[in-house]
Amino acid sequence: MKKSISYLLIFIGIQLAGGAVMNLVWKLFTSSQDMSATQLIVATSVISVVVIALFILMRWALVSPNWLRTRPWAVLAWCVIAAMGAIIPSMWLQEQMPELPNLMENEFDFILRNRWGYLAIGLLAPFSEEIVFRGAILRSLLSSSKLSSWGAIAFSAFFFALIHMNPAQMPHAFVIGLLLGWMYCRTGSILPGVAYHWANNSIAYVLYNLYPGSDIKLSDILGGSQQHVLLAVGFSLVILLPALYQLYLRMRPASEA
Repeated sequence: MKKSISYLLIFIGIQLAGGAVMNLVWKLFTSSQDMSATQLIVATSVISVVVIALFILMRWALVSPNWLRTRPWAVLAWCVIAAMGAIIPSMWLQEQMPELPNLMENEFDFILRNRWGYLAIGLLAPFSEEIVFRGAILRSLLSSSKLSSWGAIAFSAFFFALIHMNPAQMPHAFVIGLLLGWMYCRTGSILPGVAYHWANNSIAYVLYNLYPGSDIKLSDILGGSQQHVLLAVGFSLVILLPALYQLYLRMRPASEA
């Protein structure tokens, strides 16, 4: 547990230090004192690259091509399909919950409205977060004799939700963290999680630009009809549940492939 917490604190430290350094550089070399989309995207991207490099070079997360050599293309495809099927049920569940503060609304708006924001949110964030939260933190928790596999997954999912530092995102992040942790336990690889994480963030990026605004509801997207909303949720579950079953059948470590 101590090692996993140290990885979490290192990740937080890089986030805070990187943000402070980028803000200082921005003020030194530009006349603007206000945060811009460019500054936020560059800072987020640089921080992700530093995290990836540090955790790999220090071997806190072990990244190996062994699982990929088993040609798990069907597993990766079902990960993407599962992410597609989970979006609408996740939105619906979030709408049923009490509204939580969205502390990061302005920052996400800056990033998601900019086409270069996809680099930070859609490409770099999935890889860096999977390396830290599954490749390092969950791997460390799984080695503990005091935790069951699901106990380790739950702790890593809690850390994953906590690091988003935004109450509005935390319930969704926790549930997704459970799923991503299960994928890692089944395969011993971060790649299924990267595929799911990439698809989830990519869909969120596209939807945000099609329907700008954090307060958009499913009923607004689906013509204002609650019947259409329930049909969409049901149709999504027809995609999600078989995808999860296929993953259950197909996911295995490289040693068993």
